[in-house]
Amino acid sequence: MKFRVERDVLAEAVTWVARGLPARPPVPVLAGILLEASDDGTLTLSAFDYEVSARVTVAAEVAEAGTVLVLGRLLADISRNLPARPIDLATEGNKVHVTCGASRFSLLMMPADDYPTLPASPEPTGTVDGHLFTQAVAQVSVAADRGDTLPILTGVRVEVEGDTMTLLATDRYRLAMRELTWNPTATDASHVVLIPARTLSETARSLGASGSIDVALGATAGGDGLVGFEAGRRRTTTRLLDGEYPKVSSIFPTTSDTEAVVRTADLVEAVKRVALVAERNTPVRLRFAGDQVAIEAGTGDDAQASEAVECTLTGPDVEIAFNPTYLLDGLGAVGTDWTRVSFTQPSRPAVLSGQDSADGEADTSYRYVLMPVRFAS
Repeated sequence: MKFRVERDVLAEAVTWVARGLPARPPVPVLAGILLEASDDGTLTLSAFDYEVSARVTVAAEVAEAGTVLVLGRLLADISRNLPARPIDLATEGNKVHVTCGASRFSLLMMPADDYPTLPASPEPTGTVDGHLFTQAVAQVSVAADRGDTLPILTGVRVEVEGDTMTLLATDRYRLAMRELTWNPTATDASHVVLIPARTLSETARSLGASGSIDVALGATAGGDGLVGFEAGRRRTTTRLLDGEYPKVSSIFPTTSDTEAVVRTADLVEAVKRVALVAERNTPVRLRFAGDQVAIEAGTGDDAQASEAVECTLTGPDVEIAFNPTYLLDGLGAVGTDWTRVSFTQPSRPAVLSGQDSADGEADTSYRYVLMPVRFAS
């Protein structure tokens, strides 16, 4: 195999494919990247660890077609650090020679025959705006469980009904749901899948800048139990989580007794400051009364802090306590200048949603439900 490719093109392609390579692969070949040079002037780079596959095709001057497997992270490090000149790559015996200007590297060829067969290229079920999808995944994945106690809660539940896509995640202490519109190939599209949150976040971030993302669900995803994404010349598949996701839609309160509208940045800054004295696993207390919310933390002989922020209150006064990290996660995910906080009672979940102005309508396409913390008072 012999080809020439631009440094930036190769570096970007190798870095994207290598991002999901396991640090300690169970089988040595899984640390490799498969390079396939074709006579039609394309170079395809692939990686697969039985869970996630990644494949990207770039233009190259191919003198001799062929396939080779080399250490992925090493090739990524080399290609990023080479001078800004064309890179020549050629095989000789069991070595792969990489030449760029005066720089020369020889890499050991890995046994390509032992490399697992990648899933078939996914056929799209529909397309979604890249920026919108990336934002939605970030808003929802913040609520996914990061532990291993209940693996099913480490996923994001993606439900498709016609042209509506609903993303949902929960770790039992908070729940995030985002609805968005997408363009299905069939108007009667109906799917429910559970995608690992970490993988979905990385995929959305790496593909979101491409304008639109093709999403493949069900039988068209390249194999059973897979979901596929494609943008530009980048394609990736991910193995889905198995199991029945808990029925959590009933957690969303249907009514609210009290609603408060507050400037998001002001509340975030105040909670961050007050939470400095909140020891681990202790809540911050929020008292909504009149035209302000008073935020307090610390009790008794411990360090204490308090701060007040202006708000517009509708309904009876309410005092409630939250885990400050979970509250800040929700305020950060809302993504609007103003946040509406809706309550039924201090012992029931509160709902955070965004709005563009102090007296505007709430944008309920994103809702963040937060369980209160019981406090003695």
